[in-house]
Amino acid sequence: MDSAATLDYPTWGYGLRYQYGIFKQIIKDGYQNEMPDYWLNFDNPWEFPRTDIRYEVRFHGYVATKMNEKGESRMSWEGGDKVQAMAYDVPIPGFDTKGCGNIRLWSSKPLNTFDFDSFNAGDYDRSVSEQTNAQNLTSVLYPNDNHLVGKELRLKQEYFFVSASLQDIIHRFKRAKCPWKDFPDKVAVQMNDTHPTLAVPELQRILVDVEGLEWDDAWDIVTRTFAFTNHTVLPEALECWSVPMMEKILPRHMQIIYDINLFFLQKVERDFSPDRELLKRISIIEETSPQQVRMAYLAVVGSHTVNGVAALHSDLIRKNLFNDFVKYYGPEKFINITNGITPRRWLYQSNPGLRDLITKTLGSEEWATHLDQLEGLKKYAEDASFQEAWADVKFQNKKRLADWIKTNMNITVNPHALFDIQVKRIHEYKRQYMNILSVIYRYKSLKKMAPEDLEQQVPRVVIFGGKAAPGYYIAKLVIKLINSAAEVINNDSSIKDMLKVVFIPDYNVSLAEIIIPASDISQHISTAGTEASGTSNMKFVLNGGLILGTVDGANIEIGEQIGEENIFMFGVLADAVDDIRHNQKYHGLFIDASLQVVIDAIQGGEFGDPSIFGPLINTLTYGGDYYLISTDFKSYLQKHTEVDDTYRDKAAWNKKSIMCTAGMGFFSSDRAVRTYAEKIWKLKPFKVEA
Repeated sequence: MDSAATLDYPTWGYGLRYQYGIFKQIIKDGYQNEMPDYWLNFDNPWEFPRTDIRYEVRFHGYVATKMNEKGESRMSWEGGDKVQAMAYDVPIPGFDTKGCGNIRLWSSKPLNTFDFDSFNAGDYDRSVSEQTNAQNLTSVLYPNDNHLVGKELRLKQEYFFVSASLQDIIHRFKRAKCPWKDFPDKVAVQMNDTHPTLAVPELQRILVDVEGLEWDDAWDIVTRTFAFTNHTVLPEALECWSVPMMEKILPRHMQIIYDINLFFLQKVERDFSPDRELLKRISIIEETSPQQVRMAYLAVVGSHTVNGVAALHSDLIRKNLFNDFVKYYGPEKFINITNGITPRRWLYQSNPGLRDLITKTLGSEEWATHLDQLEGLKKYAEDASFQEAWADVKFQNKKRLADWIKTNMNITVNPHALFDIQVKRIHEYKRQYMNILSVIYRYKSLKKMAPEDLEQQVPRVVIFGGKAAPGYYIAKLVIKLINSAAEVINNDSSIKDMLKVVFIPDYNVSLAEIIIPASDISQHISTAGTEASGTSNMKFVLNGGLILGTVDGANIEIGEQIGEENIFMFGVLADAVDDIRHNQKYHGLFIDASLQVVIDAIQGGEFGDPSIFGPLINTLTYGGDYYLISTDFKSYLQKHTEVDDTYRDKAAWNKKSIMCTAGMGFFSSDRAVRTYAEKIWKLKPFKVEA
């Protein structure tokens, strides 16, 4: 949105206004605990409540057949429960332009706040139940969906979001008094991941049931309106909803999805192939028990363009995830638009020291809107005085973070040490687990060293941050292991502060603006072929931090842009992963000797009660090491040694750091948004004059 406004593209963003955000992460006895995040307690000064903009949203109910004035039968969704969506607007001003975008967030409100009849009858709970149920819809982002109630709430959230947003879009379209056939020429809707996919059947419902269009005419409008950005490469991570739940909560939409699927499969069978196995593979309805609606498939069928968010990711979804769809539709429907980040927030605002140095060196602030101008820094990469100024900016940022850690966590870290950072959502595929295992191996190695050898080591501060989903047991155990290891390592005087471990709780964007500018190395070590793109890697490199990473996601393109000599890459390649998993499953698991040392230490109780970490260890052993930690562990440790050796040569390190920032012009979100506008939305800038 920042880029769209800066580039003068007329765009709107839609989302939900969550009362409690995701959750506030509290670390207690090393474990993650979730608390409500009362972020709206003191109001949000950047939002404008729009009490004049409200739409009704329906759930449950039944489908009736009615005759219209022409004597034609039409379906009508009736009955059920209704809530109200109220708009809150967040203006997004562009940088150095008069243009301003808007993010409209929806808050759920009851139609009736108080039931007097129930109150007078003594049923006090029921008297406020409508208000409570409505407010629950937008209380928490990602409610725990390990149980049925949580799943139903998530489905309701998704439909509430889609229904209110489409009603708003259509309301604005109707003001122009254009015919419906012009809708796709006036409106382009980008579905960001599968969560808004219900927009496809919802728009079809509105056009057919409410506006009276014929099915084929409506479907033509739908498929020319929507485009879909896919954000995963893992088939098991694709969103699915059970048919019985969909029939209960959104009965008319389930009928429409059945019809969309039927007409799609008939067309494939008629025009492409009658192969029953193919039809089964590409069906929107998965024939499990119970049946499931495959939301990604619905998004592909209902969109004119599908894009991935990094070159490798887009290649993998074409070859694997949506291969059958590529064969049917042709490759031109499936494109790549590599993600980008806004330099205004992630350098200009968050790193004022580096901002001022770059502006002084390049002679203007024009780089903030033309990020490729950072290439002008390359000619200073070996300049001793520039390197000194560059290194001083980095040191001041490290000192700022060290002061924050001391003030907020009472842990003293040395800003002269190498700052090694991994901050992101805690997940097995992102392999924070491998990181902490390597930290324990480093600790065990330091413990064995003679004093004179210990003094020759590069001191390192390893910083973790990120939240685990409330129901994700293994991810929560990783957090516990990190904190248990930190407790032991940080209090062991025998290693003379050569290693410190910090888990920063409640990681968020505000903390990221302090953490990212302070990195020497950041880790992006997902199992090859599992990370769609990643954007934190871009943020770190833009701020002069080097990457230790796998050949995955945007790491590959970052290496191409900044130079392979300025990035530390390791690990197996994506196309080898399936074969390795197959061999491990049928020929047994090989545990690297270095990794076994760490496993033995954990099981020996060196970091607390070993029974706590049993399920975590089992993912490596009995669980088959699905994310290939043992496979990559040796090369991972070797790269850590290479990082240490390189860091000792300050001039060489500073040159790499400068070259990193200088090569990041491609990863501006301005470039990404411009590509969306030109290739997908067919949108031209509209400059607002003063």
